Amino acid sequence: MIPFAVLVLGIASFPLMIPRAWGRHDFQIFVTLACTAPVAYFLLTSGNGGHLRDAALSYASFVVTIGALYITASGIYISGDIEATPRTNLAFLVGGALLASLIGTTGASILFIRPLLRTNRQRSRRLHIVPFFILAVSNAGGLLTPLGDPPLLLGYLEGVPFLWTLKLFPYWALYVGSISAIFFFIERRAYANETSAAKARDRSEVERLGVHGTRNIPLLAAIVGAVLLPAGWREAAMVLIGVGSYFGTPKRVHEQNGFSLGPILEVAVLFAGLFACLAPLEHNLAHQATSLPIGRAWQLFWGSGILSSVLDNAPTYAAFSALARGVSHGSNLVAGIDPIKLAAVSVGSVVMGATTYIGNGPNLMVKAIAERDGYTMPSFARYALFAMAVLIPIHAVTTTVFLLLEH
Repeated sequence: MIPFAVLVLGIASFPLMIPRAWGRHDFQIFVTLACTAPVAYFLLTSGNGGHLRDAALSYASFVVTIGALYITASGIYISGDIEATPRTNLAFLVGGALLASLIGTTGASILFIRPLLRTNRQRSRRLHIVPFFILAVSNAGGLLTPLGDPPLLLGYLEGVPFLWTLKLFPYWALYVGSISAIFFFIERRAYANETSAAKARDRSEVERLGVHGTRNIPLLAAIVGAVLLPAGWREAAMVLIGVGSYFGTPKRVHEQNGFSLGPILEVAVLFAGLFACLAPLEHNLAHQATSLPIGRAWQLFWGSGILSSVLDNAPTYAAFSALARGVSHGSNLVAGIDPIKLAAVSVGSVVMGATTYIGNGPNLMVKAIAERDGYTMPSFARYALFAMAVLIPIHAVTTTVFLLLEH
């Protein structure tokens, strides 16, 4: 089990400690192989090669789905610069949160962050806008479908029915609604204190919104349908969609979006190691679950959430879903897990990934794009304090709901 912990801690700490080395794919491959090799050797020599085979199949499905979403969403560019009123910015947040469950938090973040930044480039009181975007669009918005966020996609690949996550709508509404309400309150005050010169410049530089790369819109819809195909056919369809989008998108659209294959190559490398190293962890957690002090829904919610705040939320979900499976009993189970416990792990892994920049992949991506566009972003610690101030009261409500439902 140690290589899994080493790899996850490396993913969390190396980008901050040795950013230059970590930015190279050869170093990422070296770290991944160093952690994966002993686990793979143990599984193969101890007669547990089936665990490695199952991990490889799940990994392939995961990567091609994430890759197809990333490539296809990157082929759509929204141009224009509309007036940066509180209602406009609220529409970006709510619209992005709705779209996040259809094309993933990464896809929605890519589509909406650049027009949001252009819309607010004339504003001087705008420090709060991007952090709230990360909370709503890059994280909480992805709660409704397996396409929304990597943890839920892992759950689907492990047997959770595709439409089951729609039952998380009350939690989606609680988080997106609360975040949006707090944002609108702060945004109205910020806009009221905006200088008249900034408002006048904003109105004078209005440019109508336009959508480029529209041929990718039906391809995004095709991804939703492809997820429902049987294994094998699903992965083949995803590859065809991704390849078709990549070669069918005009080069100009990719350049406008700052598109590169780097992020998805990083995901492919790191998750190869995570999937391989997860097998012993899942096995042990499932068998030792009853002896661990974490078994109630609210405990699973906070346990998976706290780890998702500082580690990647997909492997955290996998570990805690295995733990939840080990303490679940009865006949009304979903993929072997008590529904309320599965909901707790799902919600905790997704929404608490917003607590830090490293909790979910889109967080750092949005931060980097905003900084390249001249936006001042909070430091790692300041952002974490902001996120906790907004989210902890909502977490308290969610905890109460899980306590009541489980009783």
